[in-house]
Amino acid sequence: MDGFSWLTIVKYAVVLIAATIIGNWFLAEVKKTNRKQQPWYKPYLSLPGLIILAALSLPLIYLLIF
Repeated sequence: MDGFSWLTIVKYAVVLIAATIIGNWFLAEVKKTNRKQQPWYKPYLSLPGLIILAALSLPLIYLLIF
């Protein structure tokens, strides 16, 4: 394979698995919030929601700093 090693493929796989786990965890929080009829923003204040918000805001923070 040109430019790719097995280590690179394993790194990508680990990131995809972590994203899947956090996504499912967040979806479980959303379903739990809907069952309890709580406000729509409540899942974003949970741990998986904050992880997702931090990951989405990192490029913006990077652009503001550099």
